[in-house]
Amino acid sequence: MLGTSSAQNAVLAQQSPASGEDQQAVKLTKREIEVLTHVIQGKSSREVAEVLFVSKRTVDFHLANVYDKLHVSNRVQAFRRATRLGLIPYEAQMAD
Repeated sequence: MLGTSSAQNAVLAQQSPASGEDQQAVKLTKREIEVLTHVIQGKSSREVAEVLFVSKRTVDFHLANVYDKLHVSNRVQAFRRATRLGLIPYEAQMAD
């Protein structure tokens, strides 16, 4: 089970008061983070499914959960919000 690290808590605490929904802690599962990490590297749902040995439908299910938890509607918004909240590792953004 993933816990919130002190770095993640610090990021959440630094959010501006104007963005109230950013103040709430967002918790993604390990699998949701894995899926999101592959997606931000530019992989399609089908490619992510092949890498994780699951169906495309399962990947889309996890992405839908991520969108819901982050209150976004697409991959770019999910990437930006997850990055702002410190939910995805910096290395994931730089991988090729």
